[in-house]
Amino acid sequence: MSFVEYGDTIKDGDTAIVFLGHESMFPVKVQHGTVTQTKYGVIRHSTDLIGKKYGSKVTCSKGGWVFILHPTPELWTMNLPHRTQILYSTDISIITMMLELKPGSIVCESGTGSGSLSHALIRTVAPTGHLYTVEFHQQRAEKARQEFREHGVEHLVTVTNQDVCKNGFGVSNIADAVFLDIPSPWEAIGHAKSALKTEGGRICSFSPCIEQVQRTCLAMEEYGFTEINTLEILLRVYNVRTISLQIPDLGKAAEDNSSTGFDSSNPSNQGSPCTNLQQGTVQFKSGVPLREMVGHTGYLTFATKS
Repeated sequence: MSFVEYGDTIKDGDTAIVFLGHESMFPVKVQHGTVTQTKYGVIRHSTDLIGKKYGSKVTCSKGGWVFILHPTPELWTMNLPHRTQILYSTDISIITMMLELKPGSIVCESGTGSGSLSHALIRTVAPTGHLYTVEFHQQRAEKARQEFREHGVEHLVTVTNQDVCKNGFGVSNIADAVFLDIPSPWEAIGHAKSALKTEGGRICSFSPCIEQVQRTCLAMEEYGFTEINTLEILLRVYNVRTISLQIPDLGKAAEDNSSTGFDSSNPSNQGSPCTNLQQGTVQFKSGVPLREMVGHTGYLTFATKS
């Protein structure tokens, strides 16, 4: 099993996603002789998982069932153990596009954190690219190495435990892109420039506060970066539902319909807004925004090494 190479069957040692519903799923490490408890009952790894195809419906001990899914960076982002605040797919997608990443790209990242963005970057640059990720916290760096090894992507990533603001990324003039998610990104702009290839490399800095963005932009200008721009991704979800609206009183509308031979019993007229004239309301399909929405996550500042 690998996060970048699809496998048909579930094997001992794989990481799989137990899918109970769109709002309920969790990762599990498949191990011979192990059981996993769900609200629908027990899943026995030896008999219910190992050897089965990914995507299979598995019946639990209480008679309920779940799906077992192959892991992807998107599913991992939704289910990973949080060691830090993470980036979600909305921001990750624009980062991947704006950094112009593709298979074979070399990327430098700081900090690694919980590895949400790291898995997406690895999948994008595979099979010939490489990710150099730097994490200041030693325990988080060791945990990231362990996860990359378990997920079958350790050959595509190098994890370094050091302070990027003082020691840089450990590489020079090879990176196609650099991503910064640290408290003081302006202190790492010089090291980012050194890591980027001689000309045309892209850089992105993620910061939650506008004051951080201001100082980062000034540092980028000082080091000669061009095409500096900052954007913010806000996701607004709409629910499509049926709503009832009152029909306005337009005088003789009902009489006009009767005089033109309108027949509400005719199947061809069932979808007409005039169907419910006698009740005084008509139904429409409408998109309604949620009462609550995901607000500000952070500002994304992009620039190009000239």
